[in-house]
Amino acid sequence: MSEQDLNKIRIRIDELDQQIQTLISERAKCAQQVAEVKMRAGQQEGSKALFYRPEREAQVLRAVKERNTGPLEKNEMARLFREIMAACLALEQPLKVSYLGPDGSYTHMGALKHFGGSINGLASVQINDVFREVEAGNADFGVVPIENSTEGVISYTLDMLLHSSLVICGEVDLPIHHNLITKCDDLAGIKKVYSHQQSLAQCRNWLNKNLPGIETIAVSSNSHAVTLLENDPTAAAIAGKMASDLYGVPILNQNIEDQVDNTTRFIVLGKQSVPVSGEDKTSLLVMLHNKAGALHDLLSSFAERGISMSKIESRPAQSSGVWEYVFFIDIQGHRDNANVSEAITDLEHKSAMLKVLGSYPVAVL
Repeated sequence: MSEQDLNKIRIRIDELDQQIQTLISERAKCAQQVAEVKMRAGQQEGSKALFYRPEREAQVLRAVKERNTGPLEKNEMARLFREIMAACLALEQPLKVSYLGPDGSYTHMGALKHFGGSINGLASVQINDVFREVEAGNADFGVVPIENSTEGVISYTLDMLLHSSLVICGEVDLPIHHNLITKCDDLAGIKKVYSHQQSLAQCRNWLNKNLPGIETIAVSSNSHAVTLLENDPTAAAIAGKMASDLYGVPILNQNIEDQVDNTTRFIVLGKQSVPVSGEDKTSLLVMLHNKAGALHDLLSSFAERGISMSKIESRPAQSSGVWEYVFFIDIQGHRDNANVSEAITDLEHKSAMLKVLGSYPVAVL
């Protein structure tokens, strides 16, 4: 290809960039008009305007993926639209989102993946702090981990859901790639490794092989582990690339997780119920009567109505007697769908206690 040919392509790219920029600006103006309509409606009804609509975002992003023809991969195209949507939403009202911090944690990365980079982030020290910030109105939404494909559920999150008034408004699936981050030049100089207990468990085989006998210290989050390296040149942390970049500590070894498909699921917490998006999930908490066949009866409520169950997890019922359990269940469908509504009504009669934790769009990205 000649230089003349390259110049023609560059001119075309410049033309397209101008068109794209003009269209984004037009979209942003439409977003401002939407904000004005919502504000007026809220004032007339005496209620707070809802600027962020999870079901609407999910529908838009699904449409982006469906009409994508390449060469960009469909998730990459949807990610670009997510950022455009987030920037436009920020013109209406920037979202305040709490997450398990410090900045650079995997939960922070999950929040950015779900909401885009235009949020006002609020890093919290503990999972219960995230719940508290949303309940108090200091944050519009919160993001917390709920399960990992390698190590299973985050029990503390499930226990918090049992008692919280918040509802699940969305979910995020984040591929987890762990890195060994340290100021040491090689593995021989490392005397201890900091990380969240889940991450230490997810890298157990790598640590045993490459750093046998080294002390491992569990801390509140991966990004917090990286902050501890500032004054300890003989320590290392297990965390994501974002934490390495934010705190200026280099990566010595990349992708040290034992399972290559290691993924963590996060949930989005809020106060608003989410309408039907067309591809939804409902999370339930159920306490059964202590009698033979109780679990079978529970499962039959879904099977008889053609409802697929994607997860069931039992936890001790802390406020009840010994050996009594609550079940955390994820099913396909929205609570406003006829078959799901019927199943929930059926379960109310069969169970000792039922709590709908939320219906929300299935993760798009």
